[in-house]
Amino acid sequence: MPSFDIVSTIDQHEVSNAVDQANREVTTRFDFKDTNARLELSKDKITLIAPTDFQLKQVDEILRNKLAKRQVDIRSFDYKEISTNLNEAKQIIEVKQGIDSDNAKKIVKLIKDTQAKVQAAIQGDQIRVTGKKRDDLQEVIAKLREAKVALPLQFINFRD
Repeated sequence: MPSFDIVSTIDQHEVSNAVDQANREVTTRFDFKDTNARLELSKDKITLIAPTDFQLKQVDEILRNKLAKRQVDIRSFDYKEISTNLNEAKQIIEVKQGIDSDNAKKIVKLIKDTQAKVQAAIQGDQIRVTGKKRDDLQEVIAKLREAKVALPLQFINFRD
């Protein structure tokens, strides 16, 4: 029986490279000279640090450009509020991996609304779609690509 999996992942190595490039650009730009503006990457979050809100937004713009050049989808990031104190502003960006249960239910509902003869099952942070015909599965993939989903979706393990 043909099947495929729907997942939402990003390449951590590309994110790391983008953060490194953005850090390099921030340290070499004249408007950030002696400001201690920087980006810090931990396992599942990126911290932007700059002296003011305005400069923090500029650092964010640099990061977004670097991520776009490396084809990392920005929908995978959850921006938290900017926290400021007297001498610096910080913003934490969480990196989302996998499909949470709310989005998984929405995706399963979208699949059922296609009226294709397929079954969708939520398996942890991914969704397995099975059907009798390969054409039905390809139709589901096409409909999901058209749909406006809050996450970037990848379709893997297509088996006949």
